[in-house]
Amino acid sequence: MPDLDLIFQALANPTRRDILARLMAGEANVMDLAAPFNLTQPTISTHLKVLEQAGLVTRSRSGNARPVKLAPDALRHADQWFGDYRRFWDDALIRLEAEAKALQQKENPDD
Repeated sequence: MPDLDLIFQALANPTRRDILARLMAGEANVMDLAAPFNLTQPTISTHLKVLEQAGLVTRSRSGNARPVKLAPDALRHADQWFGDYRRFWDDALIRLEAEAKALQQKENPDD
């Protein structure tokens, strides 16, 4: 099971989030990932290492190339964690709406 602490630490950096967004379009090599940033290849590689340790990306070997690919399982795990809180907020908002309607009915009983 992916480590949520590692996932959230990896996602805390905007460059790493941008890399993940780029990888949603498909696998890419390090040079392709570095192109839109004003960063060196070693810096991008460091970001990729953090993403890989968090289970958010995988790297394979194809000759000299090391393509990077999004690994959705870790994101799915984080989404499940958020889902618990999403349900909490949905329930709270439903209760708040019901309370607001009750107050409105009290203030305007003719409506």
